[in-house]
Amino acid sequence: MKKIISSVFFVIAFFLSYSQQLPATPDKIYGDLFVEVQMQHIFPDSKTFVDCIPKRKSADIMYDYGLQKGPNFNLKKFVEDNFEIPGNPSDTYKTNTKQDVVTHINALWAVLKRSPDKIVEGSSLLPLPYPYIVPGGRFREIYYWDSYFTMLGLKESGETAMIENMVKNFAYLIDIYGHIPNGNRTYYLSRSQPPFFSLMVTLLSQVRGDSIYQNYLPALEKEYQYWMEGSDKIKPGEAFKRIVKLKDGTLLNRYWDENPAPRQESYREDVETAEKSGRDKIEMYQHLRAGAASGIDFGSRWFADNRNIKTIQTADIVPVDLNALLYHLENAIAKAKLINGDEASSKEFRAKAIQRGENLDKYFWNKEMSFYTDFNFKTQKQNDNITPAGLYPFCFLSEHPDYMSFLGKKIASVLKQKLLKPGGLATSEYATGEQWDSPNGWAPLEWMMIWGLDRCGQKDLAAEVARRWIKLNMKVYKETGRLMEKYNVVDITKVAGGGEYAGQDGFGWTNGVLLALIKKYGIPKD
Repeated sequence: MKKIISSVFFVIAFFLSYSQQLPATPDKIYGDLFVEVQMQHIFPDSKTFVDCIPKRKSADIMYDYGLQKGPNFNLKKFVEDNFEIPGNPSDTYKTNTKQDVVTHINALWAVLKRSPDKIVEGSSLLPLPYPYIVPGGRFREIYYWDSYFTMLGLKESGETAMIENMVKNFAYLIDIYGHIPNGNRTYYLSRSQPPFFSLMVTLLSQVRGDSIYQNYLPALEKEYQYWMEGSDKIKPGEAFKRIVKLKDGTLLNRYWDENPAPRQESYREDVETAEKSGRDKIEMYQHLRAGAASGIDFGSRWFADNRNIKTIQTADIVPVDLNALLYHLENAIAKAKLINGDEASSKEFRAKAIQRGENLDKYFWNKEMSFYTDFNFKTQKQNDNITPAGLYPFCFLSEHPDYMSFLGKKIASVLKQKLLKPGGLATSEYATGEQWDSPNGWAPLEWMMIWGLDRCGQKDLAAEVARRWIKLNMKVYKETGRLMEKYNVVDITKVAGGGEYAGQDGFGWTNGVLLALIKKYGIPKD
């Protein structure tokens, strides 16, 4: 045991020393070269260049770039000569079409697995000390909220060790950076994603026991501090980073990114969107980045007119899903402290959770829509957009089960009318061309909606949604041998689309949710 502890300490110490000398983000390292590569569309996907690894010292590359650039300069060749262009390992994986989908997923974990990272000079990758699962396709690193849904499947596959390794990696990121970044890349450090870490701890505890809460209490508390930073200083009517204080003193949270610039991995897209909007560019970048922090990048949920990204207002919105997730985090901390024997602190966090639950009802239950909707703190009004986020409170709230069951009947009616489609539940009512809108359905949102419906007593509807989603996933798998990032739930003969990049396959969270749903509901017979 001493050897194991000492080896773990060595790994952490090694990575701690590295983190003190983190390289700058690609836009800072390569300056004009970065801008030229992104704006001239050297790669079809803007994420490619920021994931490139320099073949030699960046200072030497930039020196030569300064010497060579001119009227006859071949920028694409220069990049290819000086950088290793990232590939997608899953592209070489060949599906055995005779395998059933469960066997396929169990085999795919090995394809999506990454070993502990080695430090590579000039790489944007933030090295992690333990193995992990990536989503697949262009997503070559670990992603925060994706990973919870991947873990659901890992659990069904008996891959508990991998779940624990991924939780350890997230705890490591919290310890080093004070939060879990969007993904383990330098260009993701300015933001987090929906805070699912407490759900990961809960999931792991279901296998390993309640001692898991004790092990990860410091990480849970530190993540909570990140989300609540500034809450002791902010004045009513103001917003600061991830905190919003309403005029009556109520504290709630929003999605936020620290960097008021175009996203490095979507640089050209953000510059063009800001220019087309006619709005203040810094304001646009902040809203776009906040949208990326939400994981819902992008969709009508964040648009003032429900139609066009030019009207994006993410940072003005207090999201119902985020605050429901923080309710779960507060309860998880309360439970961990109680297990530790700290009853006073446990009561304090339980009180915070109860207060947040009351605020969820006060500010997010939209009586006119009979649904939980987001709240715009600038206009002081509830949004009228029906989205999967409205089901999150039903997944977690525990104070008034009879009342939640009453509300469940109302939201079930709305879902049937607005979002229920042949392939499952659509991501929104609107077809905007953005990927987080109709006709697309996404595995994490299907899971949360099914979970919420099941928990508020709408078990038949939950089962029907699960049946439709499982059938669609299996249909596409039989036709293509692939599991996809997202699906067209409206016309199940077509592929999903929209967004800044082509549809991806792999795919971590689809695999995880499908396995978990098959475990609970079985494979449909019809």
